[in-house]
Amino acid sequence: MEDFLKTIKSKYNPEDQKLIERALEFAKLTHNDQKRLGSSQPYIVHPIAVAKNLVKLNFDSPTIAAALLHDSIEDANIPEKTIEKGFGKEVAFLVQGVTKLGKIKYQGMERYVENLRKMFLAMAEDIRVVLIKLFDRLNNLETLDALPERKQKRIAEETLDIYGPLSHRLGIGELKGQLEDLAFPYARPKEYNWLMENIKERREQGEKYLKKVRPIVLKELKKEKIAPLDIHTRAKHYFSLYQKLLRQDMDFDKIYDLVALRIITNSEDIEKCYEVLGVIHKLWKPLPGLIKDYIALPKPNGYRSLHTTVLCLDGKITEFQIRTPMMHKEAEYGIAAHWAYVEMQKPKNGVKIDKKKFGWVKEIRNWQKENRNSEEFLENLKINFFKNRVFVLTPKGDVIDLPEGSCPVDFAYQIHTDLGHKCQAAKINGKIVALNKVLQNWDVVEIIPGKEVNPKRNWLYFVKTGNARSRIKNWLKNQNKTESFKQGTEILNQSLSQFKNITLDKLSRDKKEGLLKKFSRKTIEELIISVGQGEISPQQIIKNLFKEEEIFEIPEVKKETKIKIAEIPIRVGGERNLLIKLAKCCSPIPGEKICAYITKNRGAIVHRNSCNAVRAIREKSPKRLTDALWEDSTKSGFIFPLKVVTQERLGMLRDISSAISNMGFNIVKFTGETPKEGLDSFLIKVEVSNIDEAEKLFLGLRNVKGVIEVKRE
Repeated sequence: MEDFLKTIKSKYNPEDQKLIERALEFAKLTHNDQKRLGSSQPYIVHPIAVAKNLVKLNFDSPTIAAALLHDSIEDANIPEKTIEKGFGKEVAFLVQGVTKLGKIKYQGMERYVENLRKMFLAMAEDIRVVLIKLFDRLNNLETLDALPERKQKRIAEETLDIYGPLSHRLGIGELKGQLEDLAFPYARPKEYNWLMENIKERREQGEKYLKKVRPIVLKELKKEKIAPLDIHTRAKHYFSLYQKLLRQDMDFDKIYDLVALRIITNSEDIEKCYEVLGVIHKLWKPLPGLIKDYIALPKPNGYRSLHTTVLCLDGKITEFQIRTPMMHKEAEYGIAAHWAYVEMQKPKNGVKIDKKKFGWVKEIRNWQKENRNSEEFLENLKINFFKNRVFVLTPKGDVIDLPEGSCPVDFAYQIHTDLGHKCQAAKINGKIVALNKVLQNWDVVEIIPGKEVNPKRNWLYFVKTGNARSRIKNWLKNQNKTESFKQGTEILNQSLSQFKNITLDKLSRDKKEGLLKKFSRKTIEELIISVGQGEISPQQIIKNLFKEEEIFEIPEVKKETKIKIAEIPIRVGGERNLLIKLAKCCSPIPGEKICAYITKNRGAIVHRNSCNAVRAIREKSPKRLTDALWEDSTKSGFIFPLKVVTQERLGMLRDISSAISNMGFNIVKFTGETPKEGLDSFLIKVEVSNIDEAEKLFLGLRNVKGVIEVKRE
C-alpha cells in the first residue's frame, strides 16, 4: 500500500492525489473485515492491485479511483448516490458501469449472454469500464489457486474464450498474453504440462543464441550511424505458442518466433524502421514470403511493426521485429497507449473509443440487436470477433478484417449491405473465383455487382459473419410472398431430390401434416414461404421427414485397434490385435496429425505426419503407411452415396477427391464410368455425420470446375 501511495505522489498532481487517496480510504473502510475468497488475504489487496495496473498505463485519477471502488456497490451494498456524492459523477458512472457488467459466468445461457451484451454496450459508452473489468480479471487469475478446482476451470475457460481475445481486439497485447498464460494451466492442464516439458530448453537455447546475434546487429547499425533505443529478446507467450503449434502440426521447427529479437528505434521517424530492416537484410538473407509490413498495412486492432524472418547466424532461421517507441507502446498497451491524447479532449459523458480502429464494437452493438437467440449470439460472437482473423484488401488498399473462413460474400457485406445484396461474382488477386472461396491473408478482393442479382438462400450455407447472415435473412424475409413461395419451392425440391430423389408434390399427406405440426404452420404454402424467407432451413425439413438411416447407409463397423496412451486411445483401421507404439524419433502427442507404419512383426509404429522418418517410408514402402487418429478426433458417421456427373477432362478425378478431402470428409469408395462421350460419371461414398455435412458436400462439389450434376445415388 505504501508503494502504491508513493507511486501516486510521483505521477499525479495534488488534486488528483487527494481523489485517489480518498477513494483508497473509502475502499479500506468498505472492505474492512472482508477476506478474499478461499484465502486469508485482506480483500483490499485486490482493488489496489487492479488500480496499480491502471496507474502503470497512466490512466486518469477518476479511473484509478473507480478501480479502487469497483466492488463497493456489489460486495458492500454502497449506494451509487453515496459514491457520486463523495467522488463525483464520473467516478460513480465508472463504478456503476463495472457493477452492471456483473460477474460473467457460464451459469445459464440466457444470463451469460445477457452479461456479454452488457459488456459491449458498456464498451461503446466508455471504454474505461471494460478496461477496469479486464484488470479485475487479471488479478483474480493471479490468485486462482485458492479456489475450488471446478471454479478454477470455469474462470480459466471464460478467460480463454472471452477476456483474452477481447484484450487482443483492443490491441492490448501484453494483457492478452498475461491473461491467457495465467488461464492456460487451469483450462488445459495436460497440454500446459507437455509444453512446459518441451519449451524450457528450447527457449533457453534461443535466448542464448540471440545474445550472440545482438552485438553483431548493434555493430552493423553503428556502421550505418543508426543508434536504436533498445534491442531485446521477446519470448512468445505460452498459450499463443501452443495455438501456433496446433496450426503447425506441433512441430517446433516450424516456429520461427519462439524467441525473436525486437529492435526499438530512437525516434518516431518511420524511415528509421526501414533503414534498420535494410541493415538486417544486408547481414542475412530474408526468407521469401516472411517479410510482413504492418506499418504500411496495420492490423485492424492498430498493431504496427515490421517483421522479417532471415537465415541468420549459423544458418538458423530467426525473426526480427522493428518498431518505433510509440508503435511499441501501442503493441503492448493498445487503446491505453493513446490515453494521454484522449485525456486532452475527453468528453463529459465518458471516453469514447476510436471509431476507425475499434468500429467493430459498434458493429457488435448493431448486430446483437438482430440476434435474439442466445446460443446463436454466443456462437456468432466467438466466430465473428474472438476467433482467428484474416486481413484482406480492397482494390484501393483498405484493410478489411474478417473471421477466418470468410468468403467474398462476407467481404461484400462488410463493405456495404447493397454491395452484398448485388454480389454477382468476385475476383481474388485478379482472378474470378466462386463466391464461397475461402479468403486468405492479404488477398485483394474485388466484388462484381449485378443489377438483377439478389441474395440467394444458399449463401447462408457458406457465409461466416453474423453481419452477412442477418442481412441475407432480413432481405429474404422482406420479399413478397409470391417470390418467397417460388424460392422456397425450388429450395425444397432441390434438397428432396438430392437426398431422396423425390419432389415436394410426391410427399404423402401424413408427412406434410407432420411438418405443419412440427413447425407450427397452418398450410403447406405458409411452410414453403418460411423456407423461402430463411426462417426454416431445408435441412430442418429433411431431418423431420426422414430418419438418418433412410437417407444414409449405415457403415460396416471395421475392426479397429485401440490402445490408450496417457488415457487417449489411438485408432488404426483394418487390423485386429495390433500392437501400437509411439515413435521415439518424433514422440507424437494428442492433437497432432499422425499416421501408422505397419511393421512385419512389431505391430504399428505411430509417427507425426511431418516426421522425417515418414518421408523416407513414403519413398521406400508407401504401402506400409496407413492413417491413424487420436480417439477424440474421430467422427462416427454415415455413408452417403453420391453420383457426380462431370465434363470429361484430365485431372477431374483429382479435383473432386481434393475438394472432398479439403472439406474434411473421408472417401470410403470411389469408382468411375463413362456414360456418354464427353462426360464422366463418378460413384462416390463419403462418410458424413449429419444432413448439414451432406449439404456442405453438395455445395462444395458443385463449385468444382466442370461438375454438371451432383445427386444422391
